[in-house]
Amino acid sequence: MNYSPESRGIIRLPSLEYGRSVLGAPLLYYPCKSECKLLVMAGIHGEEPETTFLLSRVLRAFDEPFDSIAFILCANPDGAALGTRGNANGVDLNRNFKTQNFSTEKVGSRSILEAPRDTLLLPGAFAGSEPETQALVALIEKLKPASVLAMHAPIACVDAPQKTSLVEGVMNAFNLPWLPDIGYKTPGSFGTWCGERNLECVTLELPRMSLEHLFDRYGRAFAEFLERFVSR
Repeated sequence: MNYSPESRGIIRLPSLEYGRSVLGAPLLYYPCKSECKLLVMAGIHGEEPETTFLLSRVLRAFDEPFDSIAFILCANPDGAALGTRGNANGVDLNRNFKTQNFSTEKVGSRSILEAPRDTLLLPGAFAGSEPETQALVALIEKLKPASVLAMHAPIACVDAPQKTSLVEGVMNAFNLPWLPDIGYKTPGSFGTWCGERNLECVTLELPRMSLEHLFDRYGRAFAEFLERFVSR
């Protein structure tokens, strides 16, 4: 881990392109050196830039790729650039996966956590309709990670159906409670897609917090968690 002033400004890990977004932005990931045991993914919702920010700050502390952890800094670059939850087609990518419960009903989301679901997005014309979704599925089929850590915000919990060692590690690193169920239906979600393939998906919901405070509170703990995961 290297948090020197010279290292803080840029990610030095090599990246590869795994596809293109609706608007043609490159979809990038940071591969690991050997067998992928964990894929960490941020930014599938463009309105949750704190996930990309925190992961970026953490990755800047490392000089070389991880042995067994790969990373996606932003799975929805068009949404991040436009400041929208969905992609450039207005599709909530986290409802666009080919699952048994995929639905073409519009997806409600909240402008703020306490508000009613006052924003409607599309789940896509059909399951897996979006290039970002197709590329992510292809990447996971290529990497074959044992587990995925999907970063979201701002519910402040670790959401996973079972309290595995990965869940406990994330809980300890972020001092957040475990929820076996997020409490509302998520048809076509990435987590459901993983579950139907027996792929462990742990959803890290960061708390509502400013970017500076997120890094101050979780930056080093997140980096140390990644180091422990590789060495276990």
